[in-house]
Amino acid sequence: MRFIIPSLLALSLTACYSTQQSTNPSTDNTIRYLTVLHTNDHHGRFWHNEDGEYGMAARKTLLDQLRAKAHAQGHSVVLLSGGDINTGVPESDLQHAEPDFKGMSRLGYDAMAIGNHEFDNPLDVLDKQIAWANFPLLSANILHKHNGEHAYQPYTVIEKQGLKIAIIGLTTVDTVKIANPEFVGGLDFVDPAPITAQLSEQIKSQYNPDVTIAVTHMGHYHDASFGINAPGDVTLARNVPEGTLDMIIGGHSQEPVCIDENGTEDNNFVPGKACKPDQQNGIWIMQAHEWGKYVGKAVFKISDGKKTLQSYELLPVNLKNAQGQWATKYIEHDPELKAFLAPFQKTGESKISGAVGEVDAFLDGRRSTVRFKQSPLGDLVIKAQMAAVGADFGFISGGGIRASIKAGEISYKDILTVHPFGNRIAYIDWRGEQLLDYLSVVSRFPPDSGAYLQYHGIEFDLLNGELANVKIQGQRVEPDKTYRMSINSYNAAGGDGYPVLTDQPGFTATDSTDAQVLKDYIERHTPIKRSSL
Repeated sequence: MRFIIPSLLALSLTACYSTQQSTNPSTDNTIRYLTVLHTNDHHGRFWHNEDGEYGMAARKTLLDQLRAKAHAQGHSVVLLSGGDINTGVPESDLQHAEPDFKGMSRLGYDAMAIGNHEFDNPLDVLDKQIAWANFPLLSANILHKHNGEHAYQPYTVIEKQGLKIAIIGLTTVDTVKIANPEFVGGLDFVDPAPITAQLSEQIKSQYNPDVTIAVTHMGHYHDASFGINAPGDVTLARNVPEGTLDMIIGGHSQEPVCIDENGTEDNNFVPGKACKPDQQNGIWIMQAHEWGKYVGKAVFKISDGKKTLQSYELLPVNLKNAQGQWATKYIEHDPELKAFLAPFQKTGESKISGAVGEVDAFLDGRRSTVRFKQSPLGDLVIKAQMAAVGADFGFISGGGIRASIKAGEISYKDILTVHPFGNRIAYIDWRGEQLLDYLSVVSRFPPDSGAYLQYHGIEFDLLNGELANVKIQGQRVEPDKTYRMSINSYNAAGGDGYPVLTDQPGFTATDSTDAQVLKDYIERHTPIKRSSL
């Protein structure tokens, strides 16, 4: 179902430029239309899932249909991504998202924002991904520390059926703490608002675009209530001068951005339901959930310098409802793209096939669990890491657990989906007094953050914000006794805002990855019983 703005109530985006009149977009009476198609937070889903949902081949069929219809109506069409192409499915992760970037090229993407998960690998992998893509990966607010210059292409200006479109890329400043510090240490992630305003003026002066878009990976936080997260799209829209941007195509918070008739966020969106995007400071803000589940479609009327949103809809890509039925008409897979992607899928499957063990019950790794409370899956992960290094207790951040494990047979794919980052296991030997200082920091990370602490082998209370009753293996911590703590290389290097341990005496990094350690542990202890975790 489309969200349609009645013409009498239509809210227009009026360009308000500080450059001279001669550089403004055309103000003749020609009426033009722009169809904006968008996705975000792909996370390796180039192939359909086990239920036949989403996938790039079905997405291509839908995109081809939408483009053909728009072109037949005389519309210009642009296709954008809010970033995070990397990390989430082993078949993609083990191939550095090569099928995903090459698939996006065949889907006809015009540009994408660089997301924080584009830094899950060393920077030379991102360089390789940029080469695979026939469209620009954009970020204006990532700078080299050594010289302050743009580390990546900040913007692009494209022409679509006579319509000139400027696209500025932006990345969450949280990347500096949620990406691997080993990979982003030479980069600065700066406040996006000032640099966006500056670039917008520069682009308008130099290129005279008809439309200016920010494609972002910063998150949508309703009414700018971003909490412990870095400010997102709403804050950006409110903090740039009026007329800086016409729209924001976002990502990162992985949600459909739909605002109800009362101006509050609609958290109950389902396929077929109408969706009205957010609007702040005259700027429309859109996001299409995650994984290619939806394609967002916005239609704008452009006349006399005004951009008026005519309609908006989130179009599902082969999603099933709670009854296991297709929520909307099934979309056939594009045969050419499916044939192109199939060898990548086969290669990925060959790397991860075979069972490694079994578990008697569901182990919940959903964000709504591991970022809010202690979980049996967290216990299993940490027990495996403790066993690998002979630790007394262990920590990981909840954001390091990326998926659940179903009851029954456990495959290597399941393990790699839980642990897609390839973090190495480490440990530190230190006195009780030192670990209490560390615990006083990491225990305070709040729920609903990737930093939220998962722990095993240690127990404690927080009384009025102060640590109390700290015990390791059931015994009170002694200040002068030495204890060994397991941790992964990401958190040890300061990831998720954890204190840096890599320069501390007693710290040791192993060559074993978290996925390999978990695999070995499950093989040795299968069948896993949830009640024993």
